[in-house]
Amino acid sequence: MFFNPSKLLGITCLLIVSMVSGCSSINAGLQAGELPPSGTFIAENGLHFNIQPLNLATLPPKQAVLPSSNLNQLIRNSSRAEYRISEGDILSIVLTGYPNIAPAASGDSSNPYASGFPVDQQGFVQFPLVGRIKASGMSVPQFTANLQKQLQRYLKYSDPQVKIVNYRGNKFFIDGEVKQPGEFAINDAPVSLYSAISMAGGATPTADSNNIVFNRRGVSYNLGLQSLRQLGSSANQIYLQDGDSIHVNSQDRNKVYVLGEFGKVEPVPIREQGISLAQVLGESKGLDSNTANAAKVYVVRDNLNTRTTDIYYVDMQTITSFALANRFEMRANDIIYVDPTGLTRWNRVISALLPSTSAVSVLSGL
Repeated sequence: MFFNPSKLLGITCLLIVSMVSGCSSINAGLQAGELPPSGTFIAENGLHFNIQPLNLATLPPKQAVLPSSNLNQLIRNSSRAEYRISEGDILSIVLTGYPNIAPAASGDSSNPYASGFPVDQQGFVQFPLVGRIKASGMSVPQFTANLQKQLQRYLKYSDPQVKIVNYRGNKFFIDGEVKQPGEFAINDAPVSLYSAISMAGGATPTADSNNIVFNRRGVSYNLGLQSLRQLGSSANQIYLQDGDSIHVNSQDRNKVYVLGEFGKVEPVPIREQGISLAQVLGESKGLDSNTANAAKVYVVRDNLNTRTTDIYYVDMQTITSFALANRFEMRANDIIYVDPTGLTRWNRVISALLPSTSAVSVLSGL
């Protein structure tokens, strides 16, 4: 078979020209593209963007904690309350001087009150001589006084000694990012939100302690340990009631995402006390000194209030920018992006072309 060398050379040249002219269409990695230096614009995808250089004047203010009115009401109405007897509780009732009427709770199977006096589902206790007597909703001293009053009709020196030996009525529930989720009893010692988390074994390493959903009687409150402190309150000042539930969310959605020329490209979790742009750069092992274009470090942030996307950029080639980056507070789902240098992008284009040029060389050798 005969090959025309001049024709083959023409084909080879045409292939090379086509590849070189198509360099601009070869994807050499992520790139910011052509962005205006500042102002608003609408991208080809229809999204609205607001571009601004990061300086002291454009530095976003720290997120203010603006609690809902119902959370303020929850905090105001929360206080240490005396325990109220509830349905399901077991009471120990001893009549001093009359052991035959109400023997002390014991392991004796012949004693009908060996395990104590249960409060039934209607809130009553069945007691010798007086019969059914209301107990639920009362404090132990209130119930004791009422029982003594009833017994005075039958006993000259009644002196009932009452205590709760088994708390079964008041419960709370906790789940999510805690080590031992489940149902827990509320006893005569008030249980705060903080102690409730401790009773569940504490939060897991992946828990977001500033993203807790607290539910009471069908009303949900979004709160967190750090945000409560910023309000001048604390989780130790919110006391649980029967039926309350707590859900501790995960940090999965509370992260900052880094893309481009970083030493380590992976999501960075936002700590309970917050995290700055400078700290994210540190967590990501800084910019790649060989490939990163430090002249423009971009922060992309969705603005839910204006339905636009803000893009901040800062020149991290100057030492003074580190102080500015240290003041820039990151928010959940922020994206930080760093372009590659022009040389880096060109090298990647060449690397993408090498397999094709090798094929042309082989073809030319035929």
